[in-house]
Amino acid sequence: MNAFESSWFYWAIGIAVGLPLGLIVLTELQDALARRDNRLAGPVSVLRNYLVPLGALLLLLVQASEVPAGDIPVRILTTVFGFLVLVLVLSGLNATVFEGAPEKSWRKRMPAIFLDVARFAVIGVGLAVMLSSIWGVRIGGLFTALGVTSVVIGLMLQNSVGQIVSGLFMLFEQPFRIDEWLDTGTARGRVVEVNWRAVHIDTGSGMRVTPNSVLATTAFTNLSRPPGAHKIEITTTFAGADPPDRVCAVLSRAARALPQCKPGVLPRSVPLGGAEYRTTIGLSSPADAGAAKATFLRWIWYAARRAGLHLDDADDVFSTTERVAHALRTVVAPALRLDAEEQRSLQSCARIVRYGADEIVEDAGEVPTGMTFLVAGRVQMTAAAGDGSIVPISTLAEGSFLGLTALTRQPNLSSAYALEEVTALEIGREHLEQLVMREPLLLQNFGHILDERQTKARQVRRGERVG
Repeated sequence: MNAFESSWFYWAIGIAVGLPLGLIVLTELQDALARRDNRLAGPVSVLRNYLVPLGALLLLLVQASEVPAGDIPVRILTTVFGFLVLVLVLSGLNATVFEGAPEKSWRKRMPAIFLDVARFAVIGVGLAVMLSSIWGVRIGGLFTALGVTSVVIGLMLQNSVGQIVSGLFMLFEQPFRIDEWLDTGTARGRVVEVNWRAVHIDTGSGMRVTPNSVLATTAFTNLSRPPGAHKIEITTTFAGADPPDRVCAVLSRAARALPQCKPGVLPRSVPLGGAEYRTTIGLSSPADAGAAKATFLRWIWYAARRAGLHLDDADDVFSTTERVAHALRTVVAPALRLDAEEQRSLQSCARIVRYGADEIVEDAGEVPTGMTFLVAGRVQMTAAAGDGSIVPISTLAEGSFLGLTALTRQPNLSSAYALEEVTALEIGREHLEQLVMREPLLLQNFGHILDERQTKARQVRRGERVG
C-alpha cells in the first residue's frame, strides 16, 4: 500500500511504459521521413536517440529515485540535456525554414554568414539560460562585462569592424551568389566561396580573394544577371575586296552553329570599316565565352576559305589541279563509275574543301547544291529525336559521300558534322545529273543508300531504336 501511495511509483510506471512507446513511435516516424528523403529525419533522429532517453533518465533520477536536483550528477545531465535541446532547435529550424525554402524566397537568399550569427545568438541565449537556471550563475554582471569589453574592442578595431559590417550589409543585399560570374575591374571569374572576410573568385588562371569591404565600396558587374544575357564580341579582318554582305553571312552562319550559342538569340555580324567585322554572339553562361571564341575563330578559318573569302587577307591555294585530279581518280570515279574522259570533264567544276572538327557539313532541312565526297577524315550523321536530343545514326569515312538529296531536290532529314578535320571534294548538282542519269544501276544504288539513311532518321524521330 505504501508503494501505491507514493508518487515515485507512478513516475516509474509512466517512464517504463512511455519510453518504449515513445521510441517505437519516433523510430517509425524517422524511417518514414528517411524513405521520403525529408530533411526532418535528422532532427527526429536526435530526438529519438539522445533527447528522449536522457529525459527519461533525468525523470527517473529526480522524480522516481527522488535524487535532489541540486546534486552535481543531476546538474551535469541537465546541462547535457540542454545542449541537446539547442542542437534539436537549431537543426529543426534549419531543416524547416532554410533548407526547404523556395529558390527565390528571402529565406533562400539569406547569406550563410547571417545564419551563423543567428546560430551563435541562439547558442549564447541557451548557454545563459542553462548557466542561470541550472548552475545559479548571475549572468547580469557577465553581460555588463561583455558589453564594456565589446565597446573597448570596437573602438580599438573600428576600421576593421566597419569593413566587416559593410561587407555584411553587402552580403545581405546579395548582389551575387555562388557559381555566378563577376567582373570587379581587377578580376573576372566565377564565385566559388563567400565567407566572413572575403569573396573567392576563380579567374581560370588562379584564385582571386577580394575582401567584402572592397566589393561593398566599389562597382562591379554581375555577368550572370539576368540569366543568359551574357554575350561576346569577336572582331575579325578580311580583305578589302571581299563583299561585306558575304562576309557577314559567313560569320553569322558559323556563329549560329556554335554549341555555346544561346537558343533563340541570333548572332549578328556588322562591318566596322577598314576591312574589320564584329560578330556578337549571345551565350547562356559567361563560362562558355572562352570555348565559344576559340571554336568560332577555328571554324571561320575553314568557312572563309570554302566561301572564297580572304580571312586576315590570306589566299587559299589548297584546291590545286593535282589534288582535284587525285580525288576524282581515287574517290569519285569508283563511286560514280567514271572513265578517264569523264574524270577530266569534272576537273574544272570540282574543288577541294576542308572542314574543322565538329563543324557542320550538312544541315537538316536544307537542300544540298551538290555532292560531297570524303577524301580524308570522318563525318558523323545525326538526327533529332522527338525530345530534341541529337542521336548519331551512322559514321562516314574516306570514300563515302553526302548530298544525295541534291539529285532529288529534297531537304535533308539528317545532319552531318566533322569528327576531325575533313578534306572533301565538292561537285555541283548541274555537273552530276547528266553523268548519273546515264547509269540506271548507279541510280538504283543511290536510291537504296538514300532510303536507308532517311529510314534511320525517321526511326530516330519516332523514338525507335536505330538498327
